[in-house]
Amino acid sequence: MDACLCSGQQPQSVDEAPRPPDEEGLQTDGSSGPPGDSNKIEPSLQSLQKFVPMNYASYTQEYYQFAGKRIVIQESIESYGAVVWPGAMALCQYLEEHAEELGLQGAKMLEIGAGPGLVSIVASILGAQVTATDLPDVLGNLQYNLLRNTLNHTAHLPEVKELVWGEGLEQNFPKSTCYYDYLLASDVVYHHYFLDKLLATMAYLCQPGTVLLWANKFRFSTDYEFLDKFKQVFDTTLLAEFQESSIKLFKGVLKWD
Repeated sequence: MDACLCSGQQPQSVDEAPRPPDEEGLQTDGSSGPPGDSNKIEPSLQSLQKFVPMNYASYTQEYYQFAGKRIVIQESIESYGAVVWPGAMALCQYLEEHAEELGLQGAKMLEIGAGPGLVSIVASILGAQVTATDLPDVLGNLQYNLLRNTLNHTAHLPEVKELVWGEGLEQNFPKSTCYYDYLLASDVVYHHYFLDKLLATMAYLCQPGTVLLWANKFRFSTDYEFLDKFKQVFDTTLLAEFQESSIKLFKGVLKWD
């Protein structure tokens, strides 16, 4: 999720960054695949590693099962943007169960507030061309999780891009070249002060034909206030509701004058 409560830390240097664990085919030297195959994969991996994970002390490895794959996510409770939240689980389940109906093979997707990357990973495994976005301080961990779970396992490697809600949208995501079939968002609405910028960002990234899939755990009155504003901007359909966890999943299509 786009954790608007930033840690305030600066990106670590490569020497200070945590070394990736030797797990799920991603070796401790940063390569992927079996140990004897490192020379083949390492150059392509290095070219993709633009960001370095923050040097959190509390990294843990969490395991998920979606789209027939065992997914390993590096998480840390030290950052809102390095934890898988309930809405992400609900959205992954929906993508998995409706992949054919949604036409995910080759679909262009952008995830707003990708956090540790579970939703983007599942979408990539299901065949989509994914751009995963978040704030600068979580991009290293996001990129690491994407690479460890998609390199050599998906038709399209996800792209990682910085996205600060409401800032530099025309410069960094020009409408002439950045068209998306789907926007994905999960648990991006909670008690923070950037909800208007979030809604403006959602609207900007949508073009005719773009479908927004937004899953969220509703915790506060401000969540429902955002939903009211969301409905003013998007034609909104409730796709699923998980009453036991207070999660709602919406489909939004931007209203055009």
